[in-house]
Amino acid sequence: MELLAPAGSFECAKAAVSAGADAIYMGGPLFSARAYAESSIDGGNNEIKQGDPETDPLMKSIKFCHLHNVKVYMTVNTLMKDREMEDIASYLRPYVDLHVDAFIVQDLGLLSELKKSFPDIPIHMSTQAAVTGRRYAGRLLEMGVSRVVPARELSLKELKEIADTGIEVEAFIHGALCYSYSGQCLMSSFLGGRSGNRGRCAGPCRLPYEVYDENLRRMGLPEEQYVLSMKDLCTLPRLSELEEAGVCSLKIEGRMKSPVYVAGVTSIYRKWLDGKYDGATMENDLAGLRGIFDRGGFTDKYLDSHNGRDMITLYEKEERKPSEMEIAEEIKERFVGNDEKKKITVSAFISIGNAAMLTLKTDDGRYSVTVSGPVVSEASKRPITKEDVKDKIMAFGNTSFEPVGEDIYVEEGAFLPVSALKELRRNAADELEKRILESFG
Repeated sequence: MELLAPAGSFECAKAAVSAGADAIYMGGPLFSARAYAESSIDGGNNEIKQGDPETDPLMKSIKFCHLHNVKVYMTVNTLMKDREMEDIASYLRPYVDLHVDAFIVQDLGLLSELKKSFPDIPIHMSTQAAVTGRRYAGRLLEMGVSRVVPARELSLKELKEIADTGIEVEAFIHGALCYSYSGQCLMSSFLGGRSGNRGRCAGPCRLPYEVYDENLRRMGLPEEQYVLSMKDLCTLPRLSELEEAGVCSLKIEGRMKSPVYVAGVTSIYRKWLDGKYDGATMENDLAGLRGIFDRGGFTDKYLDSHNGRDMITLYEKEERKPSEMEIAEEIKERFVGNDEKKKITVSAFISIGNAAMLTLKTDDGRYSVTVSGPVVSEASKRPITKEDVKDKIMAFGNTSFEPVGEDIYVEEGAFLPVSALKELRRNAADELEKRILESFG
């Protein structure tokens, strides 16, 4: 099963990759159901230029993730206005050219437009579409949708019925739950003019309320104020059941969360998916997840039933304990802020009368490139040495690669200018990066 992590920023994307995600989902500057994520223009970074490989967080994330064999699904999952549809293809073109792996959408009109403009890009139907049954899922499959993200309120039985239609099923496994069906709730829109269907939900269900019956009598205890605030979803003990139900992708909620949250949750689910427990226990890791973040407890009841009082937080969450802060610091140290590079082995062949050759191979063996340079001459004065060659061709500094092994042959008495060695290294690095990125096309 695929482990799919959220990314609301480039830092979150890097943290997800470092923690073991197979794929991330992320929005661009517009039309994302998390309009206030840092990847959005509204995120407070005035230097973001949409479609710019150097400043657009999504563009940077696609390149970084693909270099580490991680897929990127772009969220375009708001309801669209007619005038917005006119420019949608040009807006999405830079991400398509960089080989984004799929679009996640809610609007059926946008679905139709994307199938015409970008027929080769897979379409995933967002949870915002509130797909709750096999009939809707089957119709979406006929319309060209390859994957559906069902409503979070479904049981294992209902998920299996959808999977039996032949469509891929991507199910939420951890994170926030809405009180109402995603995409169908208008509470934020009515109360404050911020529509969840436009990515601007203010989360009024998370606020405290007093509840009265028809006789204006106060219901519940005075401290039971969070009557609409759902506990967070946690399915860590039930991954095998989700697999049996036909779920192919396990989705972590949290595009508004920090890199520490993304990395922490991703790393724990990765460990249990891979069976690499290293002496850990389920209870310890559930405690770890609570330490990372929860809203007064976890629930998995939707997998078996439709509702229940014990799915609501009711009470204000306690302040974070020192042990929980220690968990966050440990995660930050392990996974966050590390500009992880693609590990490569470097092979060079420098022989008089032959073109200089340089081969770069990724450590996982999936990609390899060989580039040639100028013909190597016989030295008239000082010949080039193996150490000279190593010093220049192993210096990958600002590139996406980190050399971890070498195989260098330099014929005695050979000469090659230092500038030629540097150019050989640059050309090889550019060619390897291009080869990896194009493999996602």
